[in-house]
Amino acid sequence: MAEISKRILIVHQNFPGQFRRIGHVWTPQPGWEVIGMGRRTAPGMDSVRWIPYDTARKPGKETHPYLRQMEDAVLHGQATARLMIKLKQQGYRPDAILAHPGWGETLYVRDIFPDARLIHFCEWFYGTPHSDTGFDPEFPTSFDTLAKLRTWNALHTLNLEHCDVGVSPTQWQRSRHPGIYLPKIELAHEGIDTDLLQPDASAQFKLPNGHVVKAGDPVITYVARNLEPYRGFHNFMRALEKVQRAHPRCHTIIVGGDDVSYGAKPGDAPNWREKMLREVKLDAARTHFMGKLPYDQYRKVLQVSSAHIYLTYPFVLSWSMLEAMASGCLVIGSRTGPVQEVINDGENGLLVDFFDTGAMADRMVEAIDNQAAMRPLRAAAQRCVRERYSLANGERAFRRLLAAE
Repeated sequence: MAEISKRILIVHQNFPGQFRRIGHVWTPQPGWEVIGMGRRTAPGMDSVRWIPYDTARKPGKETHPYLRQMEDAVLHGQATARLMIKLKQQGYRPDAILAHPGWGETLYVRDIFPDARLIHFCEWFYGTPHSDTGFDPEFPTSFDTLAKLRTWNALHTLNLEHCDVGVSPTQWQRSRHPGIYLPKIELAHEGIDTDLLQPDASAQFKLPNGHVVKAGDPVITYVARNLEPYRGFHNFMRALEKVQRAHPRCHTIIVGGDDVSYGAKPGDAPNWREKMLREVKLDAARTHFMGKLPYDQYRKVLQVSSAHIYLTYPFVLSWSMLEAMASGCLVIGSRTGPVQEVINDGENGLLVDFFDTGAMADRMVEAIDNQAAMRPLRAAAQRCVRERYSLANGERAFRRLLAAE
């Protein structure tokens, strides 16, 4: 058996989360031992040994509402700490711990492995000016919400204080963190598989009604983990109603679940899909809700797209936008901070105001009716992702984080 020269512990409550690609690349490295840790409900990885944990209980019903997330973080930190203590008793000593600390799993790591290099994924710091909080006037922010966020940031400040180095995937997300900690937060995206995600002029996708759409057809696509306002679903649906009136032949493929990733469920409907379908009038024969798709099917959706809509609050940038660009999509994105970091209007995509559904609809029609004119933008989008967000670039950047300067 090869001598182990580097031991890495990867911690994410939904393991592997953002670390799937890194874990897959690092595990077969000669002399490297990579172990994962995540909640028992996490999807896990076949290629990485991982250890599941359970929290002892849920936060108490009597806990102050502002503190429930903090109590939940303590419960997560306690659960992972107990597993780490067992590992230590078995002789395990990690050289580095790569973790998403947002659920509290690394709260007590320093008390167990004080010599390990602690690398935190700094995804977001809540409640900063000109970001997601209070962005959408349709959903006003209450004082209680602001107070909860301020209290929740106590965890994120602790995380920033006790990590050796942080990493943010975009400059926009990095910039949201307190200025005093910015010198210790590196900029590095995890990477997009640009070998797998490429344009395919012969791509086809069979819709639930049996109709087959092909690359070059007038096809609008929209993708989000879940269909919700944080990703502009409400405004997309309003714009789509206008598009369908103006363009009688286009089909729209909508990928995403009915749960809530960010924000809250609507108060008067089971989910945002049903709520918006009550508000707008769409042609059901040309509007296709796919739910969550297997990755290969999702990839084909991107390859048949003639206009891909990506809208977001000023918040975390989705992998799906970069994956769409890598696939050669013409992305119509919201003119918000995270999108503007990547897309230059008229160069590698098109930008619209998040709230201007009329302009949004006009750009969709323009894109599907003038596909030849949009080819240079598609090619530029693909080049952008290959040059700035490839897996190779991401792995090199994350490898540098492992070494203390």
